[in-house]
Amino acid sequence: MADYVEALCREIAAQGSLYRGRWGTPATVYMGGGTPTVLPMELMERILCALGELVPSVEEFTVEANPGTVDGEYLELLRHHGANRLSLGVQSFDDHLLKGIGRIHTGAEAKRAVALAREAGFENISLDLIYGLPGQSLASLRESMAAAVALDVQHISVYGLQVEDGTVFARQREMGKLELPGEDLEEAMYDCMVSELPKHGYVRYEISNFARAGHESRHNLGYWQDVPYLGLGAAAHSYLDGRRWENTADLGEYVGCMKRGESPSREESRRTREIAMEEFAFLALRTARGIDREAFRRKFGCTLESVYGTVASRLEEKGLLRDSGEGVCLTELGMKHGNAVFGEFLLT
Repeated sequence: MADYVEALCREIAAQGSLYRGRWGTPATVYMGGGTPTVLPMELMERILCALGELVPSVEEFTVEANPGTVDGEYLELLRHHGANRLSLGVQSFDDHLLKGIGRIHTGAEAKRAVALAREAGFENISLDLIYGLPGQSLASLRESMAAAVALDVQHISVYGLQVEDGTVFARQREMGKLELPGEDLEEAMYDCMVSELPKHGYVRYEISNFARAGHESRHNLGYWQDVPYLGLGAAAHSYLDGRRWENTADLGEYVGCMKRGESPSREESRRTREIAMEEFAFLALRTARGIDREAFRRKFGCTLESVYGTVASRLEEKGLLRDSGEGVCLTELGMKHGNAVFGEFLLT
């Protein structure tokens, strides 16, 4: 851990100063990509100090945490060093489900983490929940959403479970030992999420994200609105000057590169104009606002209709897309079948 933190601090100092010199001070900082709060406090403080030298103050500074990895002292450390938004990976308030997915916290500990965060001075708190978990019922999801709402947090994300290759769940599925909710139940869970959270003042501004007015994640909106960003650390992705690249995911290689003063980044395959249009389209479509016609014209020098007019008309006829006047956006049905819609916007 110490070797990795030293390497990360070197990259923050080197790449961060180059970014600031060319693009100015970042508007947001997001520390995530797993659970950064598994680090001991002294190592976390080193990272926070390195970030503080680069960005003395920032409008939105989010740190991801799991409830079982933070206490009051740790949260006070984060807040003292400028973090002003906390994203807690609760996943569920059902202790049986939490144990089944290998989480180290209980529902009660998740509630306690929210209370401790408020005591530490966090006024912007987000909770992550998951639907489609093994053994999860619709009633269990409803109870977890109700628990999240009762905590009066500012932001709630609800993601459908994705079984990734190389994970325990993937191996269990291969052996026929993973019992996931069927399609009908999973759809009922999705419908429940979409209908219930807005009743409590959480506006859906992106496919899986709901927020109280003014508390949308500015950082994540940047990804979907074509804002450039710099990624730091192993496996981090960057998008600057229309180029995308990623750092090596191999920890040993990453640490070695930084010790030798070499770049740990590997540029992704060359992006064509068509690929750039595809990315612009399906990232924007994730948001409630959708694709802005004028933004598309400014970026690519042509109209949205000249590229996607036929596709848009076809999707509108199916009730998946609508014209907002300023552009096109997904309907409620379109959000439910987002991946199928995105596929229609591929040009290559």
